[in-house]
Amino acid sequence: MKQDPSRESLINLLLPLFLILGLVLLLSLNAGQNNQTAESVSLLEAWLKVIVSYLAAGAEIAAALVIGEAIMRGLLSYIRQLLSRRQQPDATKVIRLQLGRVLALGLEFTVASDILLTAVAPTRQDILNLGAIVLLRTLLNYFLEREIRQGEQPVVQRNLS
Repeated sequence: MKQDPSRESLINLLLPLFLILGLVLLLSLNAGQNNQTAESVSLLEAWLKVIVSYLAAGAEIAAALVIGEAIMRGLLSYIRQLLSRRQQPDATKVIRLQLGRVLALGLEFTVASDILLTAVAPTRQDILNLGAIVLLRTLLNYFLEREIRQGEQPVVQRNLS
């Protein structure tokens, strides 16, 4: 079932605006909070925090490795394309799309890391911070995925011809 194009463009405009508004609201709630001292933490909770911090660091490292590898691969592909005798007009677009897909994956790893860091005995402040971070990264991911879809349409249509 196909949607009305005007309705789809309205949704594409309103969704990011609502996400930005939600982020601003979360951050404004966050600004009025005072940092309170942490209560005494049980031994099990302390160990869980240590384990979860290592897991979160692992997720951050995975994101850095995935994104770093994609950057190197994209750079090598771009240099190879520049040095190639036959220039392909869509080559840079394909490289951008591949990099965009991996950046979206890297964002998912960083969101997972933030969720892990907030998983053990979160305070209200931790939950608000996580909400703001996830909202911002979701917004980035939304625009990235939208650009990837738009970039893939002409390539798919040319391949079908």
